[in-house]
Amino acid sequence: MEHFATVVALVGIVIVVASLLSGALEKSGIPLVAVFLILGVALGPWGFGLVDIGFDSAALHVLAMLALALVLFSDAVTIDKDDLRTRRALLWRVLGPGTLVPALLMTVAARYLLDLAWPAAAILGAALASTDPVLLRSAIRSPALPATPRVALRIESGMNDVVLLPIVVLSILALRVTPAATAGGEAASIEIVHSVIGLFVLGPLIGALVGWLGIILLERIRSRFGVRRDYESLYALGLAFSAFALAESVGGSGFLAAFAAGLMVSWQDVELCDCFLEYGEATAEMLLLLTFVALGTSLIWTGLSVIGVRTILFAIVALVTRTIVLYPVLKGAAASAGDRRIIALFGPRGLSSLLLTLLPIFAGVPGAERLFTITCRVVLLSVVLHGSGMAIFLRHHPATAAVPAPVAATPVAAPRVVSPPLQPAPARRSLLPIADESTAEITADTSDKITLDEFRELKKRGEEVILIDARADRNYRRSDIQAAGSVRLNPEDPVRDATRLRLSQRA
Repeated sequence: MEHFATVVALVGIVIVVASLLSGALEKSGIPLVAVFLILGVALGPWGFGLVDIGFDSAALHVLAMLALALVLFSDAVTIDKDDLRTRRALLWRVLGPGTLVPALLMTVAARYLLDLAWPAAAILGAALASTDPVLLRSAIRSPALPATPRVALRIESGMNDVVLLPIVVLSILALRVTPAATAGGEAASIEIVHSVIGLFVLGPLIGALVGWLGIILLERIRSRFGVRRDYESLYALGLAFSAFALAESVGGSGFLAAFAAGLMVSWQDVELCDCFLEYGEATAEMLLLLTFVALGTSLIWTGLSVIGVRTILFAIVALVTRTIVLYPVLKGAAASAGDRRIIALFGPRGLSSLLLTLLPIFAGVPGAERLFTITCRVVLLSVVLHGSGMAIFLRHHPATAAVPAPVAATPVAAPRVVSPPLQPAPARRSLLPIADESTAEITADTSDKITLDEFRELKKRGEEVILIDARADRNYRRSDIQAAGSVRLNPEDPVRDATRLRLSQRA
């Protein structure tokens, strides 16, 4: 019970600290990861000694597996088909040579600098080719980042794990079956075939099926009976974890199943509640930060325990390889020289790299702890170099560099504008202000919505009313319909848009 209370306290501390510091750190550009590594030290044996989490910790195992699965799912859900379609050249360069060539070069470097076996070197190369979505979060959300780098970095951090994960899994398999191959080649061959089928066929198929059935079921229940927004947000977690568990139970890859489920949800082109996306992303980020705290108690600092010339050389190779490869690779992707520099330089290694090197440890591969230690060293250097670099970039390129001249709050141009017909108000009970400061009672439910009748009544009384179109960007771009007289605000940064349009704060 004492250990359980410590874990619960740890979860609470992560949520409270992340919430309180989120705004200040996002403006400063300092990654949350650095703060939570320090928090892990404070809670660990070198600090207050409240918790010490090792490789054999069941809590670390569960956290790492769920965090990676949920990250893959939420990244897939937020993929925008329009971005992928219009920026195909950028997509293939970032996920093809931009991901695989650095992984290959780091594999060769690990083989000859660190004297690792080829499968172990491949695990290290693939893990360190993964860019971290948490470290990039503040940069991607910043209006200072140009559109092309934003899309490229979002695609890379959201999808390159799916490209690299099969390399890690197959390399783990190679390390595990090598001793068995000497004893019984037939049994080893059968295990390899089963693992390949589970990885590339069974996992993705089960995940796609769970995502497809999940959205069909949600749409039918929502149209018939309605679904509360808070429960719809939880629905994302249910689909991600169900796909993961079902695939793992039948020998498939739960990680690829989670990604396939998210991809199917995204590609069914349905109007999802924004909370469906936001809650999943926020929960994934909390799990990642919690894992960082758990690793920060002691494990991640093992990267500083053994420092030699060869390991330092390898760390330098790991940090510069992506930049050297990606800058020329992006030349034909309709990206300016400045955009290419930003994309090539903003490639932090973080928790995704650590999670990939934890997989062989959880699989019982001999010597896997060394791979994790080397990865920790590179990640710590990346947090310092890339984290400080992004902070400097964001501070020197403020989101509101120039305030434009006042403009009228006119609706954003849309291909088709409609004014919905007047509909009878459902049973409601709410109090609406009227011109003479009295109140009028209208039948209502407990929701925060108003009817078209009530909206028009407010306008008729001369109240200052603004109709805001704050749909998620993906849903806004897919639709050719916009409500008459509405003003478009980007839900990612509505205050900045409202300030730019000089909207009344009293409306």
